[in-house]
Amino acid sequence: MEYRRLATTGVEVSELCFGTWRFGLEADDGTIETVREQAHELLDAFDEHGGNFIDTANGYGGGLSETWIGEWLQDKDREDYVIASKCYWSDVSRFQQNLSRKNVRAEVEGSLEKIDTEYLDLLYLHRFDDETPIERTLRTIDDLVSEGKVHSVGISSCDAWKLTKGLWKADVNNYEAFTVTQPRFNAADRPQEYLDVCADQDIAVCPYSPLDGGFLTGKYSQGDADEGSRADLHDWDMEFSDQQWNVLDAVESVAEEIDATPAQVSLRWLIEQREFTCVPIFGARTVEQMEDNLGAVDISLSDEQYERIEDAY
Repeated sequence: MEYRRLATTGVEVSELCFGTWRFGLEADDGTIETVREQAHELLDAFDEHGGNFIDTANGYGGGLSETWIGEWLQDKDREDYVIASKCYWSDVSRFQQNLSRKNVRAEVEGSLEKIDTEYLDLLYLHRFDDETPIERTLRTIDDLVSEGKVHSVGISSCDAWKLTKGLWKADVNNYEAFTVTQPRFNAADRPQEYLDVCADQDIAVCPYSPLDGGFLTGKYSQGDADEGSRADLHDWDMEFSDQQWNVLDAVESVAEEIDATPAQVSLRWLIEQREFTCVPIFGARTVEQMEDNLGAVDISLSDEQYERIEDAY
């Protein structure tokens, strides 16, 4: 596993980030998708492969994700790991959901308690709160940074203009600014305006859904998709487009050329982004699935292969 600096944070992280949103997640039939023992097994496997960047949120598994990560860290050196969590857009707050000073402080203190740590390496705003002035939220986080409880701040899902607004408000008020973002981004789905802001402002991009909800694994054929909507295949309620099929064709052709899986090629294409630092967040249900995804760090794309996937979009 190689490491890279997470843009202006100065922190060195593994080329892939392990996302723990499945930890404690209750399925439709009431079963838990990833239980505590499985969670620790997956964390062990990620650690053994050199991974040090772990993504969670206070709402994942109703708080179980943070708790299980904290338990796993007890016999580890905390300084060896980069832990990212989130506030807002969860059902675990004691208060009305928002990004007010009261709520942000309460949620961060709750995360620190569950993870049993003195600080978060990275705190994301899970969503943009249109009802709370962003400068008030940033002032609160600025205080948390000064107190050593948060080291860096990022934002997950928002529009490009809201990201820009937050950066401007931080600049004019001399508050801690966003240095990392977590948009939905992959070879078949690219929020270009948002990414342009990140490139211009030297902001790291840690995308979720790097395999487009499973589409870029290559496990679906166009005939399958013709029988139903995208929601029949995975979580995203949209139809597959010709543009996406073009990208998948390019990914699969490259995978065949370099003896890799489409998932590995898709993750590698993100890792090799040229305009900004990109560390994709991947999930895994089993150790075998994790090891397959981690194979992305052992391959490389030629300029022609990278551009073929780029141009297919």
